[in-house]
Amino acid sequence: MKKYIITFILALFASFSFAQSKDFQLSTHILDVSKGLPASGVSIKLEKMNSKTKIWDYVDQKTTDENGRIPDFLKNDKDNSGIYRYTFLTKPYFEKQKEESFYPFIELVFEIKGKTHFHVPITLSAYGYSTYRGS
Repeated sequence: MKKYIITFILALFASFSFAQSKDFQLSTHILDVSKGLPASGVSIKLEKMNSKTKIWDYVDQKTTDENGRIPDFLKNDKDNSGIYRYTFLTKPYFEKQKEESFYPFIELVFEIKGKTHFHVPITLSAYGYSTYRGS
């Protein structure tokens, strides 16, 4: 019985710690698939394309936490529709791991429409990456 209680508490904690905040519309995370662990300490820059000039405007820059997550890009208090770009600064992460890597940074361009939550993560290794729209 004790084992089941501990499992339940851990599952409950995980659901709260990874839940997306309703106050923010955009989140991301990085999973280092070569290790099967979150990639913590990776800086990610967020920019928005100016619809008139087509130039990227700086929005914010944050660093992934110990779970490889950034849950709080774009406050959900206005219309955030538009084209955005994440730049994942991966080279310092791999240098800290004493690993060579092929991608010094990874750029992802995506479009936000409406007020729903957008979760745009990557899975990462030293010589590859993948992305998807999560929830």
